[in-house]
Parts: sequence; structure tokens; C-alpha cells
Amino acid sequence: MTLHIYNTLTRTKEPFQPIDPDRITMYVCGPTVYDYIHIGNARPAIFFDVVRRYLETLDYEVNYIVNFTDVDDKLIRKAAELGSTVPEVSERFIQAFYEDNDGLGIRRASNNPRVTENMEEIITFISELVASGRAYESGGDVYFRTREFAKYGQISRQNVDELQLGIRIEVDERKEDAADFVLWKAAKPGEISWSSPWGEGRPGWHIECSAMSRKYLGDTIDIHGGGQDLQFPHHECEAAQSESVTGKPLANVWMHNGYINIDNEKMSKSLGNGVTVQQLRKQYDPAALRYFMLSTHYRNPLNFNAEAMEQAEKSVSRIANAVANVRHALASLNTDPSVQEDANEVLQVKIASILETFDAKMQDDFNTADAITAVFEWASEANSYLQQADSLAAGDLEALLDAFEAMNEVLGLVLEKEEELLDEEIDQLIQERNDARKAKNWARADEIRDLLTEQGIVLEDTPQGVRWRRK
Repeated sequence: MTLHIYNTLTRTKEPFQPIDPDRITMYVCGPTVYDYIHIGNARPAIFFDVVRRYLETLDYEVNYIVNFTDVDDKLIRKAAELGSTVPEVSERFIQAFYEDNDGLGIRRASNNPRVTENMEEIITFISELVASGRAYESGGDVYFRTREFAKYGQISRQNVDELQLGIRIEVDERKEDAADFVLWKAAKPGEISWSSPWGEGRPGWHIECSAMSRKYLGDTIDIHGGGQDLQFPHHECEAAQSESVTGKPLANVWMHNGYINIDNEKMSKSLGNGVTVQQLRKQYDPAALRYFMLSTHYRNPLNFNAEAMEQAEKSVSRIANAVANVRHALASLNTDPSVQEDANEVLQVKIASILETFDAKMQDDFNTADAITAVFEWASEANSYLQQADSLAAGDLEALLDAFEAMNEVLGLVLEKEEELLDEEIDQLIQERNDARKAKNWARADEIRDLLTEQGIVLEDTPQGVRWRRK
């Protein structure tokens, strides 16, 4: 099988051919760190985490960059509102970003460059554009000559003559052309700023990613990702700037995830229906949020509501319980000297088929929705096998766990805390309960069950012994 990826640039699904056969360069636009990340930020964070994970399972080394925009109009306003400084505000919400991402099982990027730490590279990039005639200075600001780049609109299919000026493009009388966009902004009194050939100021949004992408990944990268809302103007402007300097494509593959709606309404500040990841992590199992994000193909829109999250929690619980049961059964067998080691050939064939299906779905433009179906098939097979009380084999249980872990390594549907086998304390309590029941000390047995229930542990008496699961 060959990995195929839908390329926004060409609007087609293409065989993926990395620049280097062993290494992949990948840049995903990160947040402007003036507040807690919201559910709209969570979708690309989770999805591209899965893309990165899957590429690594294919034995690629992935240089994965997610930037922080840590100076911006929003940050300046937030700092004034809080009576703080821009660096203090950005640091606060960068740490919050890490906390939220860690809580969702999102692996840290190879690097999280900050705009403020790459100002020299940004100014150099703008200087190259000015020297080439593709950009010009006006009143301390620097603008890109959009019409000088013939391919402008290649990603978003926007026609420069039909742009919604004043809505998607800032209108400014200092521009030579209304379609030109800013590369450098002259500082207003009291604003945070840096020295440049054009005076004190700070960079525009688009140039930041162009400069950091080139610095950390090179002139042309394998994959550039982000939300659908970034196609225009952000990614369009990035490509125009970068290709004007290097004469090379900024990225060979452009990937964009679809929008998230809240109760069938577009998420927006005007509607006040935004939900932060911090709020969601308190309300729902983080693994359920991952499941929800991955249960629909990434290019399709996704509708968030309480019903969808409740269903996601039930689905994740079903998978986690199957994993816990297999682990428990294996632990029990490993203490039995008469363990059966002969492999169940029928089960082995089913496991191989499940993994083949999973891989085929992931190879088809990272179709996580269908890949999850393979995980449920695994859970059904695992539960069915466990009902065969007289024929459990350690080798079969290990094969089941290996198969699950291969899929979970990619999707992360069962997070680390849920993967843990019985800890010593729970083990001891369950053993003590078993002893109490044998001694017909029903009061003590019930007391232990109640204690475990208070801790969110549900006990299930089965032919293979006591199993447990978290609520």
C-alpha cells in the first residue's frame, strides 16, 4: 500500500512522496497565545498529532514544527486589559497550551518556535522581499505587492480581483494596491516593538510563519497543515512570500481540516459560543474528545454538542474496558503454571485482517473515522475470545494487546492513565475482597466494593475472575 494524501493545492488525492526518503518536514500553524485554546484549535492539534504519529509508525523521522504567535494586536490588547506585558501574557498562555495538549495526549512538537525569538530571521526575510522589488515601505509599514506574484490564489482558489476588500483584506490608503498585505507594522506609542531598517515595529502575521518554516525546515517542506480557515489569507500569503524569495514551492502538500460548529452554529465570538479546551477537559474524558475529533474524516465539518460527547465517552469506555479485560486476563494467566501457549489460528487471522484494514484506512488520506471501525472490530474479537473460558492462551492475549497498541499508538484513544494495569493498591483490595467472600465475611466484601466504587472502580465477577473498569 502507498500513502495517499489529499492536497489542497491540487484538489486531488496524491501518492505521498517525501523529499527525503527517511525524513519528513511538517509545519502546522499554532495558536496566537492571548487566551486559552478553544475547541477549534483542538481539532488540528489532535488530527495532525495523529498524522505525525502515523508517519512515525511508517519509520519516518518527522521534524514537526508548531509555532507560537507571541506578539500580535490581540496580545497587546490583552496585556493592556490585564495590566500586564505582552511577554507575561504570552508565557501564561503558552504554558496553558502545553497543559491542554498534554491532557489530550498530544505529543510535543519537535520545536515550538516563538515569533519573538525569531525576529532577526523575520526582518531578514522582509529585507529580501524589499530588495527584490516584491515589497515596499510606506510610512514605516512594509507591504507585499500581491499582484507581482502571479500564482496568488493557488491554494484558496481566490481571484485577486474579486477579493472581499475590507473583510478579508485590510484596506489602507498607504498601500499601492488595496490587495497588498502587511509584512511589517510601524509601532504605535507605547507598543512593544523591535528595531528594523524601516523603524520601530513588529511583523505582520503571515511573514512570521514563512520565516520560521524556512529557518527550521528549509525552503520547501513536505507537509504544511492547518485549519480550513487558514487557506485564505494566511496560507495564501505565506506561499506568495516564501516562493517570491526562494523561487521554490513552500510546501509540496497542503492539508486543511474542516470547521467545527457548536450545536449546528458556526463558532464565533459574536455568538459567544466558543468553548475552551480547559473547560472541556473538566467536563469530559480527554480521550473522548480525541475520539470525537477523529470520528469524522478530517476534511469534513464537525458538529460539537453534548449528545455527541456522551456517545464519544461511551465508545471510548467500551474500547478501554476491552483493553483492561485482556490485560487482566493475561495477568491472571501469567500466574498460572499451566498456561496454554498454542496460538489460536483463527484469532491470529482475524487480528491480521483488522490491522490490514486499519492500515488501509490510514493510508487513504488518514481516514481516522474508518480506522476507528477497525478498533471496534478488535474490541468485539477481544470480548468474544475472552468468553472462551477454557481456551485462553497467553500468546493469543499478547497478540490482541500488540494489535491494539499498534492502533492506539496512532490514534491515542486510550490514554496512558487508562492503559495502566491494576495498581498494587487495587490488586490488594480485590484480593482482600476475594478472601472475605471465601470466609463468608460479606460485610467486609461489600465494604471493599463500596470503597472501590467511590474511587470510580467498577468490579465485574466473570468466569475468569474479577475484572474491573473505570466509570
